[in-house]
Parts: sequence; C-alpha cells; structure tokens
Amino acid sequence: MKFQDTFQALSDPTRRAIISLLQDGELHAGQIADHFPSSDATISHHLAVLKKADLILDDRRGKYIYYELNTSVLDEIIHWVSSLTRKESS
Repeated sequence: MKFQDTFQALSDPTRRAIISLLQDGELHAGQIADHFPSSDATISHHLAVLKKADLILDDRRGKYIYYELNTSVLDEIIHWVSSLTRKESS
C-alpha cells in the first residue's frame, strides 16, 4: 500500500464524506453525487483519487458504476496506527 496516496486521498473533506456514505454499502456514482453540491465531474475526480489510493473498489453494471469501500486498505491503516500506539505504551 502507498500511504502517501492514502493519506492524500483522506486529506479532502469531500472524499472523507464519500467514504462515510459508502459505510452503509455500495452506491453508484449518481447516488454519491446526489449528496454533494459539486458537479458530477468534480465527484468523478474525487472517486478517481479514492480509487487510485485503493480506498474504494468499482464494479460496472450496465450503465452504472457502483462503488464500495475497500476495507482491506482501511484495515492496514488501522493496524499501522495501532502499532504506533502500542510502541508508545511500551
């Protein structure tokens, strides 16, 4: 995993909001865009950044692209942060 891409993706509040939306399950791009005042192109850019960081996965079904969280990457981040905390406690 490239932590730099991950943390860069997480640095934006819109992208964090998209991740929060996907906590409840997959959504297609239009459903995600409906939650934001931004243009579809802007949301598409945010989705591309999240995908590049492997924080989300996509699946094309017909005319829609569905997005879901990639929990394995989130688990790696949690594990890494947790290991830092354990070192401080020792």
